[in-house]
Amino acid sequence: MLKRFGGVVLGVLFLIAATTLTEATTSNMQSGMICPSRLQLRYPRRCSNGGAREELTEIAVQGLYPKRPLPTESIDPSLGIVPFTYLRSGSEDGTPVYSSYQDALRGQNPVWTVEPGFVFFSWIDRFEEDRKVIYMIAPGIFIRSGGLSRISLTYFHGVALRRTPHRPFAWVLNRVQTSTAPGFGQTLTGRWVNRYDTVWIYDVVRVGNLDWYKVGPNEWIEQRLLAVVEPDPTRPEGVEDDRWISINLYEQTLMVYEGGQLVYATIVSSGLKGWWTQPGVFQVYSKLEGNRMMGAFEADRSDFYYLEDVPWNLYYDKARALHGTYWHNGFGYPRSHGCVNLALIDAHWLYNWTEEGTWVYIFDPTGETPTDPSQFSVGGA
Repeated sequence: MLKRFGGVVLGVLFLIAATTLTEATTSNMQSGMICPSRLQLRYPRRCSNGGAREELTEIAVQGLYPKRPLPTESIDPSLGIVPFTYLRSGSEDGTPVYSSYQDALRGQNPVWTVEPGFVFFSWIDRFEEDRKVIYMIAPGIFIRSGGLSRISLTYFHGVALRRTPHRPFAWVLNRVQTSTAPGFGQTLTGRWVNRYDTVWIYDVVRVGNLDWYKVGPNEWIEQRLLAVVEPDPTRPEGVEDDRWISINLYEQTLMVYEGGQLVYATIVSSGLKGWWTQPGVFQVYSKLEGNRMMGAFEADRSDFYYLEDVPWNLYYDKARALHGTYWHNGFGYPRSHGCVNLALIDAHWLYNWTEEGTWVYIFDPTGETPTDPSQFSVGGA
């Protein structure tokens, strides 16, 4: 009996102590006691809304912490391997082409000359004789090495995705230090991000004529330094299948959708001003693993280009195509005569995924790109 009575007394004492502690804690919270952020989220009425923990709670609510990785899948790096080695011609007089090795060695009897300009060759064999270097660019076709230089290929690529990301993300276009607040002249954070890094987008604020994107707690980057992907699996008007390619001309981003999910995203280089990539809804009508591209649009041919063995071509609008690009690493900025330039791995992945008839939706959310067909040529690289 005494033991039972003692247990009751002890239980009452514990209850009183717990009640007192709870009341004291609640009182302290109401008077400014700060909870851990997880308790603030669970019991917002019992915790103070002030102090440093308020900022942590805001960070958690916005999704800034814990930081999630992009839901990516691995990409086979061998997709970027091309069976060619490329040369750039810097000759101001053009590059003679010969139909025999001996003619090339002597520099006699060229069968034709590739005019000067933006000129790239691919070669399949190389010979040295009498201190001269000769390249075979096709069976029985040769050029001399004068004015030629080898080029390095970029191995940048976009991301394959397991599912649609839960918020927008972006590629950094130039190395930059983040700012503590939106707008120019703000204190810098000391943290640098590099070209081709990816960042989440948590918020956007307009300051003057520019958008500033929140990329971390108290970290902001202005719009011109980012290529933003805003996932939108809604089928565009005019697209008649659940598989399509979307290209945002303002952001210079490409997105691939299948079955209501974003499955691939990357950055591209579309047409320059005057050689715009035409907005609209199209379908891929031809696939070519390799292709030679050449042309000029200016009356004086100052923009002449000659590009051998352009890999993984998807023609969708007259002479405009999505294709691999070995001659520049300027993705994220317009660079072409109307085609959509892709990094090699991206182009190969897209080539494998695409069928003839695949839909291509191209848009400019700013409306700055003309839509009048009369303003567009047939297009080019």
